[in-house]
Amino acid sequence: MDPHRPLLARISEGDKTALAALYQALERPVFRFIQSRLNDPFESADLLHDVFLEVWRSADRFEGRSKVQTWIFGIAYRKVIDLHRKRGRQDLTDEIAETVDEDVDTELCVAATEEAAHLSHCLEELKPDHRDAITLAFYKDMTYGEISEVVSAPEGTIKTRIHHAKKLLLNCLQGRMRLTGASRTEG
Repeated sequence: MDPHRPLLARISEGDKTALAALYQALERPVFRFIQSRLNDPFESADLLHDVFLEVWRSADRFEGRSKVQTWIFGIAYRKVIDLHRKRGRQDLTDEIAETVDEDVDTELCVAATEEAAHLSHCLEELKPDHRDAITLAFYKDMTYGEISEVVSAPEGTIKTRIHHAKKLLLNCLQGRMRLTGASRTEG
């Protein structure tokens, strides 16, 4: 059972309290998804509000073929794409938060930071369709069916995108790790 479906039903009847409850439940994951595509917290917050305004306006048009969360991620996805089309740019970057705890082994911290930087770089090298599929599958824990709903593509296409993206990521990561290892041994 979809825990958000009763809230959406109430929203479709004009219940602002239900909208507030749904917003509170999904604000963070939707914001993180938008932020991962825009890399601008202020713009991401604006777009997040646009997403929930769209939820308010179109709750009565929800067909129930997917989970409410999947439907909302689809709205967010389309709003991000629309924003990029308006701008005509594709600068989709993720920043890696670097937090160092004094008790943590410095070498492990450096290695983890390097690996995260390699992964971030390799994700950026992917085509947007591949990056979206990987992000939704592995960072948002969505099923192929849910991803297909979000990006409006057949489930088979999503499986293919993820398969190819994983191969491309592996090749990119192996290449970057070899380069990093070679530069360390030379230094």
